[in-house]
Amino acid sequence: MASWQHRGSLQDLNTCFPRTLLLLALLGRVSSLKECLLLQSAEGSTVSCHGPTEFPSSLPADTVHLSVEFSNLTQLPPAALQGCPGLRELHLSSNRLQALSSGLLAPVPWLRVLDLTRNALRSLPPGLFGTSANLSTLVLRENQLREVSAQWLQGLDALGHLDLAENQLSSLPSGLLANLSTLHTLDLGYNLLESLPEGLLQGPRRLQRLHLEGNRLQRLEDGLLAPQPFLRVLFLNDNQLVGVATGSFRSLRQLDMLDLSNNSLSSTPPGLWAFLGRPTRDMQDGFDISHNPWICDKNLVDLYRWLKANRNKMFSQNDTRCAGPEAMKGQRLLDVAELGSL
Repeated sequence: MASWQHRGSLQDLNTCFPRTLLLLALLGRVSSLKECLLLQSAEGSTVSCHGPTEFPSSLPADTVHLSVEFSNLTQLPPAALQGCPGLRELHLSSNRLQALSSGLLAPVPWLRVLDLTRNALRSLPPGLFGTSANLSTLVLRENQLREVSAQWLQGLDALGHLDLAENQLSSLPSGLLANLSTLHTLDLGYNLLESLPEGLLQGPRRLQRLHLEGNRLQRLEDGLLAPQPFLRVLFLNDNQLVGVATGSFRSLRQLDMLDLSNNSLSSTPPGLWAFLGRPTRDMQDGFDISHNPWICDKNLVDLYRWLKANRNKMFSQNDTRCAGPEAMKGQRLLDVAELGSL
């Protein structure tokens, strides 16, 4: 399932730059800027610094792409971005940044991508994005965030991709996304979340990808997903789910992929599956319900019927087996479904 989880996301950003720089060097188009590499083009300058000892100074005024990564930087100069007002992308991954100044982004109102992956941030200052109305991608994964506030995100009128994965978040405010109407991808994977507030997904108009995998969620409630009828991809794997409410998927008429693997589900309520897959819609990217302790009795009749109709979209068929009753233990759930066994 890991191949699904990162398709189309920005998690490979950090691996593409070395290849790009190598190609540029071979072409003989790279010049030096202290410890950085500089590429000039008709669109503006690209400055790439891998492992610098300090943040670069005297950036070209036409810099549109700045990468300062894989270093030991713990802080940035308050005026780090002064002098390059046309900056579009800022990549600061794999440093040791502990805090950001509230005015850091003020000089770069056209910034579209901010990648802060793998730093030591515990918080963000209110007002950081006050001039960031054009920011479309914000990546904060692999930091040390214990909480997140809706105030932090004020000003992000164009945000489409928000990545908060692999932090230490144990709870979320219900109004976190209230002002993020353009959000299409939300990654909250691999945090410490035990539950989610009902109003969490109110705000975005067309959320399409939702990552909740790798948390400690125990139940999925009726109202959580209701505000997002255009959701296409939903990851709930690697949680502690013991129950999914009957109406949890009622609004998801566009869902193409569902991952419920590696949970603690033994049964599902009647009617849960009626809103997914055939006959109304083909889940073109498939589903996974493997590695759950399914009790293969009459309470799974609805699931049996649904599996038979959607078997061609089922991943991990050999790992989706009955945990009970004793007579059924170890049998493949799909085989039980096709035989009509109860």
